Order: sequence, then structure tokens, then C-alpha cells
Amino acid sequence: MNITKTALALQQAERVSPEELELINTWSKKPLTAQEVYVFSVRLCDNEVDRDFERFPAQTLEALAPLFLGKSGIFDHNWSARNQSARIFSTQVISEPERVTQAGDPYCWLKARAYMVRTDDNRGLIAEIDGGIKKEVSVGCAVKRRVCSICGEEAGAGCGHQPGQVYDGKLCYLSLEEPADAYEFSFVAVPAQPQAGVVKAMGGKHYETLKELLADYPRFAGEIETLKAQAELGVRALKELREDVVRLAALADPQADMKVLQRMAQHLEEPELRQLQRLYGQKAAKSYPLQLPYTQKSQSLSQEDGAFLI
Repeated sequence: MNITKTALALQQAERVSPEELELINTWSKKPLTAQEVYVFSVRLCDNEVDRDFERFPAQTLEALAPLFLGKSGIFDHNWSARNQSARIFSTQVISEPERVTQAGDPYCWLKARAYMVRTDDNRGLIAEIDGGIKKEVSVGCAVKRRVCSICGEEAGAGCGHQPGQVYDGKLCYLSLEEPADAYEFSFVAVPAQPQAGVVKAMGGKHYETLKELLADYPRFAGEIETLKAQAELGVRALKELREDVVRLAALADPQADMKVLQRMAQHLEEPELRQLQRLYGQKAAKSYPLQLPYTQKSQSLSQEDGAFLI
């Protein structure tokens, strides 16, 4: 089955290294110089659940990487030689283990390096890429299987689950597996995979990790450490808030399944958790009045605050 996925992109011209120029020349009929080519990076697709409630798992991205080598960049999936504007000359899967997808696994994405030959005809396109006008890309490929995340059955094979629905706290999506071919990437208007696309470089140099960037900009190291400490504090506070919501929910409804409550809390952020904390706290206070001896004696406490004297 054919798959088309669009994605948000950020673009900027990047310098071409001698090693990359050698790779480019394996696809050209005549040797090209660095001055003759325009090179940029493309985030083709990732393993996050997209707006169609489909995703490419990590093993699919690994299998797609070699299939995209030599494939063309076109416009709006119009398969015409006249629309060919760029060609992919290298690919790799980039891992970001500190980030977790909706499916619960480490985030990764398929990066491609593409080139165009500088001509009078594509001067406008290059200017639009540098200016951020051409910002979205889409990939066309084929996969053999679309597998339901709930039951493991292939879509259309009797599976009654609906992508986008939640079943027992688990999001239903389709896993795109066993890629058969890759066709092209296109510049398009509307993204489906918001995180993918052409990657923006800083000052002509592309950084794969924050550590690489800080090696060139050490003056930001102290600020990054402060932000890291604040982020860790926020993560701990959110974890404690989720645990408190689960505890109060269990007190409010002793028959509730703890695992379901924990999964539910994991998908909520601070505003929703605060609301549930107040709601379940009030219900728990009504269910266990003997454990709240001070709620009636102290008139200075509000009803809302008294709910937490357990």
C-alpha cells in the first residue's frame, strides 16, 4: 500500500564537505564542485504518532533509509521529470533518547541530505528555501502492513478498533511496517507529521546534538545547566502530582483499577491534573470524614483546602 506523509520543515543552505561532494558525484553524470551545488538536510519522517494516527516505528525508519537514497525532490507528488528539483545523496536515522513518543518509545527520525545544482531556473526556489517560504515536505513510500496498536491485527482484517480512540488508557494508532519502496519527497503546503521536514542549520554548520552545539558555544553552558536543573525539578513535581491524583482517585473510588488510573494520569498535563486533584480530593474527603477531624473545627480553612487534610 502506498503511504504519503507530509511534515513541517525549516530550511537553510548548508556547506558541503569534501566527503559529501564525493557522495553527490556518485549520482551526477559529470563531476560537480562545491560552488555548483546547493545542499540542505531534510527530516523525512519520524516515529511519532501523526495527525492521521499512524506512525513509522524505528525499524521501519531504518529500513526506509537506504530506500530513499537517490530519490528525487519534487512538488506536490507530481511525478514529472519537469518537477524534479533535488536528489537525496545520504540518509541516516537520528535518535533522541531523551524524548519519548506517544507510543512510549524513544524518539527518532529519518534524516536525508539532498542537493540541487545551482541554475538560473532554480534560483527562485533556493531563495524561497533560504527565506523560509518552502517549509513543508512530504514523503511518498510503500509499506506492506498497517498494524493496529491495540490488537496487533492488520487494518482491514477484521480489527474493530478506531485509530485515534483510547482503549483502556491506550491510544489506538496504525503502525506502518515492512516498507517495500520509497518514491520521493515533495515540497507541499499542509503537514501531517509536524516534526519532520528540512532541517535548519546554524551559521552554515549543522548540529546533531545539543552537546555538539555547546562545544562551539561554551558561553551558553551555564544557562543550559540551569535550565536542565529547572526541567528536572519540573519533572519531579509533575510525577508527584500524578501520583497524588492517582492516590486521591483510589480513595474516592476504591473499586477503580489502579493501573488504569496510572495510565490515565501519565497522559495528562499539569492543568488537567490540578483539576482532578481538587475533584478527587473533595470526593475523598466526603468518603472518609473521620480522617478529616480538623476540616470542621478550623473555620479559616476553605472547603477546597480542607479536602487535602487526609
